[in-house]
Amino acid sequence: MNAWQTQDKLSRRLLRWGGLSIVAGLVMWLTGKPFWRSMGAQFASWGAINAAIALFGQADANRRIDDLDNPGEPAVLAKEAQKLRAILLVNAGLDVLYILGGRAWAARDTGDGKARGTGLGVILQGGFLLVFDLVHALLLKDRNEK
Repeated sequence: MNAWQTQDKLSRRLLRWGGLSIVAGLVMWLTGKPFWRSMGAQFASWGAINAAIALFGQADANRRIDDLDNPGEPAVLAKEAQKLRAILLVNAGLDVLYILGGRAWAARDTGDGKARGTGLGVILQGGFLLVFDLVHALLLKDRNEK
């Protein structure tokens, strides 16, 4: 599997996660309780952003294949895989910052549950993305080293 196929597969997976997050977020938001509404708002927001990123990723992979003269050339394949892996690792670093930010946000809770729900929502979304990005970066590396 080359970098573009991998990016397309990652985008489809991220799109599914985004859709699930939106649905889960709306369900949580509809409970009416401040903690769940706040967490639901985070899930729905992150889901929408992840879905947009996934759609952009699919379009970008297709555009880059069309722009290259020899997309099947081993040197091009290796370079594209390195780029994708670097993006995933940078994203993983950002995911850690999201988790830390969510933790700080949750700690600010004043007792009504809003900040705790918001913070936990960020932690859960950031945690998923951290695992997602790291696993795919490692799988991409393993595939390219064989």
